[in-house]
Amino acid sequence: MPLLEVTQTKQISASIRLSESTATQVDQYAAYIQATADDVVEKALQYVFGKDPGFRDFQKTPEASKVTATLRIRKAVQPVTPSEGAKKPVAAMPTPKSEGASSVAARA
Repeated sequence: MPLLEVTQTKQISASIRLSESTATQVDQYAAYIQATADDVVEKALQYVFGKDPGFRDFQKTPEASKVTATLRIRKAVQPVTPSEGAKKPVAAMPTPKSEGASSVAARA
């Protein structure tokens, strides 16, 4: 049996607005605990969600499933594989010979 258990979680990227002082404190706290700012925000929200009994009660209500999403989630760019219709390379167009180069070559 392994000593460590690693669980894979799906991560998303989202855009949020913070006051300048809060953003500074997130960065400072990340440095303090030697983590990333993303980790600080993730763990802080998990902590608040777990400690707020009113919020946990709200999550059990029908209203919680009807909440309109306001978090601005960034869509990930999906890599295109050849089987998914990747574009074929376009043949290079011939470039016209410059007059100066041909006249120099003719004189030589």
